Amino acid sequence: MSCTRRDFLAWGATGLFMTALANKVPVFNQLLAARLPLKIGVTDWNLEQEGKIGAVAMAKRIGFDGVEISLGVGTDKLPLSDPDLQRQYIEASRKSTLPIESTCLEILHRDALKSNPLARRWVADSIPITRALGARIILLPFFGKAALRTPQEMNYVSDYLKEIAPEAEKAGVILGLENTISAEDNVRILDRVNSRAVRIYYDIGNSTHGKFDILKEIRWLGKERICQFHLKDNPHYLGKGIINIPAVIDAIAEIGFSDWAMLETDSPSKNVEADLRTNLNYVRGLVS
Repeated sequence: MSCTRRDFLAWGATGLFMTALANKVPVFNQLLAARLPLKIGVTDWNLEQEGKIGAVAMAKRIGFDGVEISLGVGTDKLPLSDPDLQRQYIEASRKSTLPIESTCLEILHRDALKSNPLARRWVADSIPITRALGARIILLPFFGKAALRTPQEMNYVSDYLKEIAPEAEKAGVILGLENTISAEDNVRILDRVNSRAVRIYYDIGNSTHGKFDILKEIRWLGKERICQFHLKDNPHYLGKGIINIPAVIDAIAEIGFSDWAMLETDSPSKNVEADLRTNLNYVRGLVS
């Protein structure tokens, strides 16, 4: 037997009504909790504001709940290791009342964690930066030349993550793995690391193009293994491409995920604000 998000919420609302009667809790408040509490943010690179403080205000103007920012590419240090730059981002977040929810360690596109010893330094440096910004998730990308392809590469990365995970745990941040491998291979990494500070940053577009069954993977991974989502179906608007976005939202609801999804969507019309607002409104309509 299968059920949709609508069935799930309907059944949940019935149960909440009975619980409310038994405990004399206002039914209206209980029913509000039955809505999918998914918060929708956006990446600064899809705002075409990569590494720019203006991404915070722009995300707020469009109507997002939060923003994911890039940590930058440096030679001897990450750009956002500069305390003054951190303060500027924090002030922009405070002024816009918009949280910086996650960061992206995009330097790993250049210095692959699977093979370049310098990458270990970048991961270690990203942890206190992310904490200082008040963010919770660090996206660790594995694409192109940095993609994980062999069991040996996966084990090498796992062993380093096991080593650095206690630092992330102490800082209260999560290292989110975004890659092109299967859910099963990702779980092998998580099991080898054995830390709640290392989880999967699930990108529905990447996994679809990798020929994986994303609805099956999301349900199998569950909310305990996924720290955040990237929603995209590039180069299309959400709902206009090959991915069944309503079914994705149903799957996210069914696993009880109640955190953040970041739009990583292209701009088909080249009007970035208008296109992101279109995609945001579409997802909000599905969620609520």
